[in-house]
Amino acid sequence: MRYPVPDLALHEIHASSIEIEKSRFICWLCHVPDNAAFDWLLKEARETYPDASHHCSAFIAGAPGEQFAIGFSDDGEPGGTAGRPMFQALEGSGLGQIGAVVTRYFGGTKLGTGGLVRAYTQAVMKALESLPRRDFTERRACAIQFDFSQEAEARHWLSERDIPVERADYDSQGVTLILGWPTDDSVSLEALERRLRGGLVRR
Repeated sequence: MRYPVPDLALHEIHASSIEIEKSRFICWLCHVPDNAAFDWLLKEARETYPDASHHCSAFIAGAPGEQFAIGFSDDGEPGGTAGRPMFQALEGSGLGQIGAVVTRYFGGTKLGTGGLVRAYTQAVMKALESLPRRDFTERRACAIQFDFSQEAEARHWLSERDIPVERADYDSQGVTLILGWPTDDSVSLEALERRLRGGLVRR
């Protein structure tokens, strides 16, 4: 499966802010390949802005449409006015592996439930507008074996198709490469077998 994710290094933050009725909403986005990455983002926001009124959050630690590795929190705002709208904004972006924290500094004017929903949604949407993106390909481990003389040709073929070699093992039988193969099988292993003239053994 292929889908867009934030083009950010692990623990790199993409930030933006808006002001509504004198309240400041600071949105942080980051790449969240797992729950631990999101936990880091939330902890970092709380430590950076310890005097803020709220640190509301939402994340999708998987592919778009993920049902299990997700979460959102209102962090003291009225129920359903912050975390869920933030999550819906992330979900609507079509991105996977993404987390958001919106830090609010209260400006003295109450926004009401509808105003809060709009404010937290707008904070995330504004950050998403300028977020760099890249395509992510889900992969599974795949082992192939062939003669020593075929390694260079096999590696060249794999490189042309952006198939990463995770590990190489050598023994008396030849070379075994452990690959990160696309789970959607968008590249044919049979094509590599033809390239090596039948010298390929799959595991």
